[in-house]
Amino acid sequence: MKKTLITGAAGFLGSHLCDRFIKEGYKVIGMDNFITGDKRNIHHLMNHPNFEFIEHDVTEFISIEGPLDYILHFASPASPIDYLKIPIQTLKVGSLGTHNLLGLAKAKNARILIASTSEIYGDPLVHPQTEDYYGNVNTIGPRGVYDEAKRFQESITMAYHRFHGLETRIVRIFNTYGPRMRLNDGRVIPAFMGQALRGEDLTVFGDGSQTRSFCYVDDEVEGIYRLLLSDYAYPVNIGNPNEITIKDFAEEIIKLTGTTQKITYKDLPVNDPMQRQPDITLAKKLLGWEPKIGREEGMKLTFDYFKNLTKDELNKSEHKDFKGYINK
Repeated sequence: MKKTLITGAAGFLGSHLCDRFIKEGYKVIGMDNFITGDKRNIHHLMNHPNFEFIEHDVTEFISIEGPLDYILHFASPASPIDYLKIPIQTLKVGSLGTHNLLGLAKAKNARILIASTSEIYGDPLVHPQTEDYYGNVNTIGPRGVYDEAKRFQESITMAYHRFHGLETRIVRIFNTYGPRMRLNDGRVIPAFMGQALRGEDLTVFGDGSQTRSFCYVDDEVEGIYRLLLSDYAYPVNIGNPNEITIKDFAEEIIKLTGTTQKITYKDLPVNDPMQRQPDITLAKKLLGWEPKIGREEGMKLTFDYFKNLTKDELNKSEHKDFKGYINK
């Protein structure tokens, strides 16, 4: 039985990856310090014979007993609210945390997959975004703590690959959604759905003409799984290229939720990307992968999850003092 370490295991994507690898017959070690993760996301795994959990901050020295076949590094704040609340930790997990995990992979002779992001493209001047585009990023802007952490993460990963011959994989994740997202994480899907469920108007920053491309979590996990098992060391975009404006998306959410809310508009935040769409030509060619779940189906599954939250959980999702970045 192959053994896999998944960091950020209690997070949205990390917990779904734990499920997938256990389903595929792997022994999974989950690691999280719960700075943004939620214990409820992995509660169902705690008594599973093939799951072990270690509460640990990956920016500190990591020790795992016995052999290790794979490492998936998904420990990182991944929402704009978190970037502003914990900017130093965001930078540290992308730098020190990645360094620690690359060292562990080298010591264990394990293959490591690093979770990068479409944010490394910044506010792109190329559309759609291909893997050979270097990006347009403001290193000193509010979003820079996340963008630059991920860009450094890619650089040190490739340095270990070239210098030490380490088996590395890099996935560039585009907007992903589904059950287990935090309603209060500031991203557009939980923000809109939370507002709809509370009977509030939906807040759009800017005029709503900026675009996003949303990938359902099951499709994202499938692409990540295939990439890990491939023989390709360079970054690969995994996302859904079906692009939509934020304004049109808000109208879709109003229709889906059956509410009568209006759309309200606020000033666009600093460095908010105006276009975001993955070119997945490489993923199709290398991995035989493309998304299967359409936005209508995926949004219904996600809304059904949010509808089952308690009233207290719903009210906790409000962030009256939050000034932007909701369009991620």
